This record gives sequence, structure tokens and C-alpha cells, in this order.
Amino acid sequence: MQQRVALPHKQINAELLNVTLKAPLWWWITVGVLGVFVLAALASVAVLVNKGLGVTGLNRPVMWGLFIVDFIFWIGISHAGVMLSAILRLSKAEWRRPATRAAEVLTVLSLLWAALHPVIHAGRLWRILYWAFPYDFSRGIWINIRSPLVWDPSAIFTYLTGSALFVIVALIPDLAVLRDRTTGIRHQIYSILAMGWRGTPRQWKLQIVAGFLLSALLLPVFVSVHSIVSWDFAVAISVEAWHVTIFAPYFVIGAVHSGVSAVVTMMVLMRWLFGWHSYIREEHIDALGRLLIVIATAWLYFFFLEFSFALFSRESQEIALRELQVFTWPWWPLFLTFLLAGYVIPVGLWLSKRVRRSWMMMFWTSLLVNIGMWLERLIIVIPGLSRKTPFSFDWGAYHPSLIEVTIIVGGYAFVFLLLLLFAKAFPLIPLFDIKEGQTLSEEIKIGRRTIPALRVEE
Repeated sequence: MQQRVALPHKQINAELLNVTLKAPLWWWITVGVLGVFVLAALASVAVLVNKGLGVTGLNRPVMWGLFIVDFIFWIGISHAGVMLSAILRLSKAEWRRPATRAAEVLTVLSLLWAALHPVIHAGRLWRILYWAFPYDFSRGIWINIRSPLVWDPSAIFTYLTGSALFVIVALIPDLAVLRDRTTGIRHQIYSILAMGWRGTPRQWKLQIVAGFLLSALLLPVFVSVHSIVSWDFAVAISVEAWHVTIFAPYFVIGAVHSGVSAVVTMMVLMRWLFGWHSYIREEHIDALGRLLIVIATAWLYFFFLEFSFALFSRESQEIALRELQVFTWPWWPLFLTFLLAGYVIPVGLWLSKRVRRSWMMMFWTSLLVNIGMWLERLIIVIPGLSRKTPFSFDWGAYHPSLIEVTIIVGGYAFVFLLLLLFAKAFPLIPLFDIKEGQTLSEEIKIGRRTIPALRVEE
């Protein structure tokens, strides 16, 4: 049930802009600490560019390591924005309002960091040019457009462009509020970004129409991005573990699972750090917990299909790979941890309403999901490549190097740092959305009880 709190617009502006207009001390300290990790990652990238991929743990036949695992993970996190903003906006779910912008911004920043992974994975960055333009067009040698590796950049940058437009369109009314509450250079910057917004009926109509159109247009892109990422694996001839026809829906539902869990983690942190107790309430994480139960169960179904296909086929190579993943050190403890963390523990706890309304429990269970989903990507990528195949003329093991680990950890710091910088420049909870929710809210009496209701939008 919606436990609405009626707040005056002046209080909404003051509380949701508290960090944007005046950053507290903890903000500066956190930015400094995250900046140190980002600098360490940049130093590691510099070493990687200077020395080449030899400083990583990559070796034949495992030539895709933590960089590609992390690439898949961050692409998955990016699906949170469309799930919470586009789908729930189209379905007019009222409880979406405090979470939409955080999810949209997380989508954009996750895609930015994910897009850098293939570049870093190249080792020597100029090799990207050799990959992009290695063809002699005058002799009729053209790019193989049937390869998912060619589709990947197109899908990712289309998704990034659409998501960025989504954030900008939804941000315009709030930029006008910031324009009217600032002075000096910040007032001039916000005036330019607000693009003359005055809140006229025509402007509101165009903004709402643009939001719904972008929501609908992003849905097919949302599905295609992780489907194409899955085909990077599914079409690889030499790796038996990846020949699964359901990789596309399996990857997409797994991405939604990890993305929505990341939004829950972020909302709990926002409530704790910024003191937004009146805006992020128990009803919101309760609703997200219910949504996650459905998503996680759908993901478990596709995981069961993907895992059992090998057993049904009774192919010796596939059965040997499953034995490697489930019974061989060091993969069996990782497999068990992934299954417990990704589904068994969190979903078992989310079935309890008390857990769904506990901030601490929802924080740790949603964080646990993403630990499990990261391990899932690791178990998909590394064991499959480490199995010797007829196309591998050399067989080695994979042990991540300190350079790889530093870059991966620095990537998390990079995304969180950008989130804090965004919160300093723009509100992380949309002001206009909260005000709209209050404007459309009503109370109706049913019998002896008065319950919150919603006026139907014309």
C-alpha cells in the first residue's frame, strides 16, 4: 500500500537539493577516497598500455579474462534504467518515482565504463584501429557484418545515446528549479541547460510525450544489447560450453536481475547518506523486493535450462565441462557461492515481508545478488575457455594479475565517483516526479477505512 507523505513543494526542493547546493563533509572525503582508487586504476592501465597484455594473467587458451567478465557484468547493471524507468513508467507504477533517475544515471555510467573494457582488453590501444580498419576495401574485402563483435558497438552506443537522452529529458524541469535557486556562474550554466523551461502546459505536454516515446523506443534496444553480448559467446565455434540457443534470454533476464538489485542497493545508500527518509520509504523497497522475486525465479528457470541442456545432449565435452564447473577445484566453491548468493539466500529471505521492509537486510541481500551474478559471468567465461579444444594448440591456466584486479576495483570506484559528482550537480531524485505523484494522489473511503488512491491521468 502507498504510505504517502504530503510535503510542501518548498520542502521538497530544499531536501532533495541539499547535496546539490551545499555538499557535506562526507561527500568530499568519499570523493577523495574514490579518486585514489581511480588513479591507481589509471596507473595500471598505463602499465598495461606500455607493457602489453603480458602483465595480465591471460594465456592460451584463456584469452578472455576478468575484463570481459566485468564487461558483461556492467552491461547487465545498465539494464536497471530501462526496467525501472521505461517499463514501470509505461505501466504507471507509482512506487517507481524515487528510483527512476538513480536507475537512469546508473544505466548511463555503467554503459560508459562497460564500453571501455574492450579498449582496455586490447592492451595496446592502437590495436583498436587495426581491428576497426583492417580491410582492403579496394580489393572487395569487407567487414563481416554477420559477426556479433561488429553488432556490439552499434547496440551499446545506441543504448547509451538513448539512455542519455532519457536522463536529459527527465532532468529539464529540475534544471529550471536549480536555475531559479542559484546565482553567478552556476545560474548561467543551469539557465543554458534548462533550455528556457517555464513550465507551460505545452512544455509539460512535450516533455511527457518525449518521455513515453523514449521509454517505448528503448525497450527493443534494451533487449538487443545483452542478446548481442550473449551471441559473442554463443557463436564461438571452438568453445563447447557456449553452444546454447537460449543464451540471449538467459543473459537478458540475468542482467535485469543484477540491475534491479543494484538499484535497491543504491536506494538504501541514498536514503542513509542523504537523509531522504520521506522520499525513499519502506513501500518502495517492499515493491522492489516483490519484483525481484519474480525476476530471480525467471532467471533460475533459464539457468536450469542452460545447465541441463548439456546433460540432455549427453555429449562428453559438455558433461566434462559441467564436472569442471561443479566438482573441480577452484570452481566448485565459486559455483556453490554463486547459486546461494544469486538466488537461494536472497529470494528465500525476500519471501518474508519483514525482510523486504528492512533497510539493512535489503541492502545486504541485493548486494549479495550482484556478487553471485558476477561469479556467474566468471563461471561462464573462464571454465569454458580453459577446456582444451581441437582449435587450441597450447593449454595454460588463468590466474588474474594484480594489474587486472586493480583496474576492476578502480572501475567500481570510477562509477561510484561519477554518481557522487552527478549528485553534486543534479538531484538524484526527480523533483517534478515527486510533486506529480503528490498532485495525482487522492484518498478514498472504503467502508471505515481511508486508503490512498490515484487520480486517472487524462
